[in-house]
Amino acid sequence: MYFDEFDLDDRVLDGIDAMGYTTATPVQEQVIPPIIAGKDILACAQTGTGKTAAFLLPILHRLITEPHETHKINSLIIVPTRELAVQIAQTLEGMSYFTSVSSIAVYGGSNGALFSAEKKALTSGVDIVICTPGRMIAHLNMGYVKLDAVKYLVLDEADRMLDMGFNDDIIKITSFLPKQRQNLLFSATMPDKIRKLALKILHQPEEINIAISKPPEKIVQEAFVVFEEQKIALMKHVLSQKQFGSIIIFCSRKQNVKQLCHELKKARFSVEEIHSDLEQEKREQVLMDFKNKKLKMLVATDILSRGIDIEDIDLVINYDVPNDAEDYIHRIGRTARAATDGTAYTIVSEKEQRKFARIEEVLGKPVVKAAVPATLGPVPEYTAKPGRSGGGSRPHGKKRSGGSGGNRNQKPSGQHNRGGGHQSQQHRSKSGNSQHSGNNPPKP
Repeated sequence: MYFDEFDLDDRVLDGIDAMGYTTATPVQEQVIPPIIAGKDILACAQTGTGKTAAFLLPILHRLITEPHETHKINSLIIVPTRELAVQIAQTLEGMSYFTSVSSIAVYGGSNGALFSAEKKALTSGVDIVICTPGRMIAHLNMGYVKLDAVKYLVLDEADRMLDMGFNDDIIKITSFLPKQRQNLLFSATMPDKIRKLALKILHQPEEINIAISKPPEKIVQEAFVVFEEQKIALMKHVLSQKQFGSIIIFCSRKQNVKQLCHELKKARFSVEEIHSDLEQEKREQVLMDFKNKKLKMLVATDILSRGIDIEDIDLVINYDVPNDAEDYIHRIGRTARAATDGTAYTIVSEKEQRKFARIEEVLGKPVVKAAVPATLGPVPEYTAKPGRSGGGSRPHGKKRSGGSGGNRNQKPSGQHNRGGGHQSQQHRSKSGNSQHSGNNPPKP
């Protein structure tokens, strides 16, 4: 479906054209029309499905075609992390280029000047606010934020926010909003706690399910079974044996991120780390360098596995086995996006075998076990089998040896760009300042 088949204002379509998008993704096809019609939405859709554009485009359309108070906050988008807030703000900047819609990203950090800029925008009025719950609560507690004119509320990555303990913050923020408003809730999963939250916030929502239950077939998945103390040596071997483009390495703990990044830097790899201990400015710079290909590898906690659109990832490595299949799918979903193929390696220690067996069970098939170089010495057998509730621990002493963009009025032929949900490659201004159209629109 082409974007000009939606009932979107020409100024919104011009922004989509400038970003090089022509066709909509399935979630956009299903979500955009009911949002334009004013319905509440409860959508199960994962990162990479184009859901960001699915709510931004119709909100933009309604803001410029329907009356609203220009000196107040009209739309509130609540997200779990500052990275996602910045990401959405940058995507919105491109899409709103040909409109007069203003926006600001409001997120945590110790920068006093940034807090002051946020305060100024929130008090003078801004069309769209993208915020993290904690930062918005901090502003609300100061007494100067008025949310009585909000017409559109979006909760993005709602399951992630609840996992991070933001339920009470979300309820408190919504208590400041007018009763008459449109509510849009997006979640990668739909557990009972999300449905309970939906009952409190949404009004007769239209339910849409676009969840990706399995990883794309084009992702090559392999697992290396080793002892925990062999992981770093294996990483150095794997990364030096084959040339990949951009690489993301996920660790479950910050301590592992720091240790692995330190060891890879000593081995002369182009690598940086990203986790919650880094200052906000440093995190943003690392992300920017990675997106712009100045940096080849990123070692990160799960903060990057959801919600951040980084294109052209050739290899994802799970240095630690994710806690469950959903996290596994989110992590490896960073690769093989759009029309590209990708590779995902998981390093499984003897203590992580049971976890990995449960992931294989959800996947419906075992992940290929790759050969571990003999130079690493003996490695544990993989004794866990998909379909077994237990499994994973090896008999004591049992080891095995290692082995070896287009015009909307002219339909292009052939392949089309997936529409709208991804960040443009160039950023015109730093998020955190109220964003109005001014320079050239971002190019895809």
